[in-house]
Amino acid sequence: MPPRALEPAGVALVDKPAGPSSFAIVAQIRRMTGARTGHAGTLDPFATGLLLLLSGRATKLTPRLVGLDKRYLTEVDLHARTSTGDPEGEIVETLEPPGGAELERRLASLRGEIELPIPAASAVKIGGERAYALARRGVEVEMPLRRSTVHSLDLVSYADGCATLDLRVSSGTYVRAIAHALGGHCVTLRRTAVGPFDIADAVTPAAFDAALLLSEADVLAQVEAGTLGEARP
Repeated sequence: MPPRALEPAGVALVDKPAGPSSFAIVAQIRRMTGARTGHAGTLDPFATGLLLLLSGRATKLTPRLVGLDKRYLTEVDLHARTSTGDPEGEIVETLEPPGGAELERRLASLRGEIELPIPAASAVKIGGERAYALARRGVEVEMPLRRSTVHSLDLVSYADGCATLDLRVSSGTYVRAIAHALGGHCVTLRRTAVGPFDIADAVTPAAFDAALLLSEADVLAQVEAGTLGEARP
């Protein structure tokens, strides 16, 4: 009987497109490698950008990667808030976009240590049930607060009531909650970095090949040596 082939092991840097869920991308990579596959943090279906997928024995690195800081680029429409904090929800409040000075004041209040309600359309469990499932049924619940750190929150551009923001945040931060606190909702959301890992080094799911997996040793070396603050500008 021939020896059993070793399953591919390592970490894949994948650029998720808008539309499919993160779990759909995980399943796609699993079918391509034939190896057990995990992730180090998901993205909403409407969001794009960097997913860290762990293959084979590298799945044991999950605890080392899930807590890494994240970097995002988002466009926030300040004309309205939605039920989900993103374009997939219903408009629940129409607002007059703030002027430049007022926007800067709001941004300043969201830098550093913050505490905001978790979005109702999140996967957090409330009474044993996912919050998004309750929201879909129209059940209103008081969402718990989530404390996080916004290391930087930079205004890239502001025109016609839409602000483009570059954020560097601690793991577990809901960018949709930040958009809601600003008086709007995320139109687009792109994760550009996870710890020292950058979107510039990622490939699309279709272009993925097991030969592109980063070794466990390489991943750990980068985590030890790099921080999000050192990511490409």
